[in-house]
Amino acid sequence: MKKQTALTIILIISIAGLLFSGYLSYSELFKSTCALGSCTNLVSIPACVYGFFMYLVLLVFSIIGLKSKA
Repeated sequence: MKKQTALTIILIISIAGLLFSGYLSYSELFKSTCALGSCTNLVSIPACVYGFFMYLVLLVFSIIGLKSKA
């Protein structure tokens, strides 16, 4: 598999994960309800917020990788 193809797949997955975890984070933080029933907290922060930032980092790195010429 080529580097560009792998980075494009990672980009698509990170966008989907960012949207899903963003929706869960929004509903947990601003609506004070959990969209999936029961939510897990780590150090008093919902776990979906950690997922949101993880997918955000993946998105940034995949965009940087796609923009690089090497």
